[in-house]
Amino acid sequence: MAKKIILTGDRPTGKLHIGHYVGSLKNRVLLQNSGDFDEINIMIADAQALTDNFDNPEKVRQNIIEVALDYLSCGIDPTKSTIFIQSQVPELTEMTFYFMNLVTVARVQRNPTVKAEIQQKDFEASIPMGFFSYPISQTADITAFKATTVPAGEDQEPMIEQAREIVRKFNSIYGEVLVEPEILLPKNRAQLRLPGTDGKAKMSKSLGNCIYLSDSEADVKKKVMSMFTDPNHLRVEDPGRTEGNPVFIYLDAFATDDSFAEFWPDYHNLAELKEHYERGGLGDVKIKKFLNKVLQAELSPIRARREEFERDIPSVYAMLEEGSKKAEREAAKTLQEMKHAMRIDYFEDRDLIAEQAKRFAEKYKK
Repeated sequence: MAKKIILTGDRPTGKLHIGHYVGSLKNRVLLQNSGDFDEINIMIADAQALTDNFDNPEKVRQNIIEVALDYLSCGIDPTKSTIFIQSQVPELTEMTFYFMNLVTVARVQRNPTVKAEIQQKDFEASIPMGFFSYPISQTADITAFKATTVPAGEDQEPMIEQAREIVRKFNSIYGEVLVEPEILLPKNRAQLRLPGTDGKAKMSKSLGNCIYLSDSEADVKKKVMSMFTDPNHLRVEDPGRTEGNPVFIYLDAFATDDSFAEFWPDYHNLAELKEHYERGGLGDVKIKKFLNKVLQAELSPIRARREEFERDIPSVYAMLEEGSKKAEREAAKTLQEMKHAMRIDYFEDRDLIAEQAKRFAEKYKK
């Protein structure tokens, strides 16, 4: 039976926030502990982060440890998952170079995720080549470990489809070497994309509208109590909108029936709370206080674990080094298979050497 292998990761451009947590981190821990997968690889994508932070490498350098701490504090276990740093696996760069021959510029330009990020970063005509080609680099990251499954948000679907196209192209030309990955989306629709606390469509480090996993209890409360809600819900008695309301979107992602039993027994579930808010007679402050309690209950154990790991930073770096060496060994195996299929493993191909020696020997017999 073929192995079931996961590859996923994050760019180290800042601490991770609760959008990352509900969108991927929480699910990664469940997948890690499910026993359903043979290998789990989690990459800190520093090389990819440098494509649009090339002039500020210190930002990337400093956030390696922040992302690693967020992983560990959320429950990623290095004895079950391989956590590694992208730039420390040079085979990924070589694989990217070979994959570039299999993709046209026009195809990358049509990638919706690339188009959206170019617009978001205001690159216009000045697109760094490294950034432009990151769907190809991402394909190398996935295929190097023969990943069958990539847990990711819906915004990454075009990237995974492009990876599948590259795999099919490679295999059709050189033979069946690489594995086509499948995306694994969060099951809870609310977890697909949390909006920012300011009501903007995306929680983003650059927009400053995030609740970070490492935020203190006081910081979380302050951010929750200042959250954007329904702008037309001016008085308590006014009917309110729950659809598109960030506070309720966060509750969709985090609140359970047990949350109500523990923190707000006046309601049995979120459906009852929504119904009351929609008919009027329920103020935003009460709902925000409830959301704060729900989030604090979720984040408190994460904070506590982070503090433990922060007390021994050298051990965290040692874990990253060990994981990176393991990842390099796995990537090297795949790269060697690729080079053999592409007929560029010259020194390992003893038949080639013998054949050429024979050919030239015949020349001098005459």
